[in-house]
Amino acid sequence: MPKLKNLFCTVLTHAAPSSNYRGESEENRTIIQKITKGDHEYAVISPESIRNALRDILAARELPTNRTRLLDEDQLAVEFKDFPNADAYADDFLFGYLVADNKEMKKQKRPAKRDSVLRMNMAVALSPYRFDATFHQSPLNAGKSPWKNSPTSMPADREGSHTAYQYPFALNLNDCALKPQWAKALLAAIGELSNVAGSHARSYFEMAPRSLIARLTPSLVCGFDTYGFDLQGGFPDLARIRDEDLPGDEFVVAGAIAREMNADEKKLLEGKKVRFFDNPQAALKQLATDGLGA
Repeated sequence: MPKLKNLFCTVLTHAAPSSNYRGESEENRTIIQKITKGDHEYAVISPESIRNALRDILAARELPTNRTRLLDEDQLAVEFKDFPNADAYADDFLFGYLVADNKEMKKQKRPAKRDSVLRMNMAVALSPYRFDATFHQSPLNAGKSPWKNSPTSMPADREGSHTAYQYPFALNLNDCALKPQWAKALLAAIGELSNVAGSHARSYFEMAPRSLIARLTPSLVCGFDTYGFDLQGGFPDLARIRDEDLPGDEFVVAGAIAREMNADEKKLLEGKKVRFFDNPQAALKQLATDGLGA
């Protein structure tokens, strides 16, 4: 394989009830954020929320991280241990940074900004939003309670959607060559991604892959539909894997789509050197080894 190696991947999550990326409330209604695609609205989750969860996972696995979220501030806030240093901190290396006032960075002979090694786009629901909402009521703090949020109990309704999400990511593995173990840890974290919240959400929704389609290639573009999973969890662009279109030996198919694929279709793709993994985490581990070495 040529020296230039890019990893492109589309992840499909399991389906579950979700209201975990919320926008501003409208009176007593909590709104999930959505985009319009065709004639329907679809719930979305931002790449920033996903990246924040990945930071937390890497920190929990004791990789050196510079940034931490402060939860007791009056507004969204983070704290840095030091000025950004991509040589010392995994999150600065993988996710990039920007220091607007760069005088100190110049003194330390470090760049004031760095692009993210990890490129992501937003997670988009597989099923359209159906105007579902659930009703809730927050009780009044009464009796001898030393504090109150409101003089009355508070009714509220919360939008939600029962759906899977799909999201793409890309890595230039040459950019990761200086810190291959950090990049491997990042791919492992994507394989076990959870606690992606956004806003002040409380819901539990796993963003780890149920299925994934990946391509390890010298190409600068993935060449397939990055939001290509259909409502049944299939991936129609796999039909393009043939000599005159997409090279099968660059593709990995993993998870439920690999386990549930029609035997004849799977045999045809295996004949074109597509690799299959029943387990998505095992696939990501193998892709990390293929792209970054043992």
